[in-house]
Amino acid sequence: MPPVLTRLAAPLALLCALLGTAPAAAPAGYYPQAAGTAWTYSNGERQVLGAPVTYRGVRVVPLSHVLGRVLVSQDLLEYRADGSVWLRGLHTGRELRWYAAPVLVYPAGPLQPGQSWRGAGRTTQVTGVQGVTTPAGTFNALVLRTQAVGGAPQDTLFVPGVGVVRYRTADGRTTDLTARK
Repeated sequence: MPPVLTRLAAPLALLCALLGTAPAAAPAGYYPQAAGTAWTYSNGERQVLGAPVTYRGVRVVPLSHVLGRVLVSQDLLEYRADGSVWLRGLHTGRELRWYAAPVLVYPAGPLQPGQSWRGAGRTTQVTGVQGVTTPAGTFNALVLRTQAVGGAPQDTLFVPGVGVVRYRTADGRTTDLTARK
């Protein structure tokens, strides 16, 4: 072995050992955030991620909710360095509602069955993995059950790298992903 490599072998082995014990980070794109990513759902809604913008000193990614050709609202999502996703505010019409306390949408991934988090008067728990077929394809999705205080639970079926593939209300009605771009 060349002398340079011999001198580097021990520090590299130590670095590899330390990295091997570090918690695994979520892979890039675990929570989709690329501008132009779009989802179309069976209820006619189209969701589109916009280019990052800065509001009140915070870099956010607008998620537009569109019905037909009408922009209904925009969620202002903050993707943090730790991998978590926070709802910082909401644009409706000409009004910007900026939240004094951001709402945790997704904790840093990867998500695991049994994991739960709270925010804005609701609790979300990863209840398991479920196979689901929608017009957009067949997926193994994480089931995220959200329950507001005093409300009925609702399920969101989330696929890492893809996004939400199904919404299911407490009465069993579903909204499915029909296309993703």
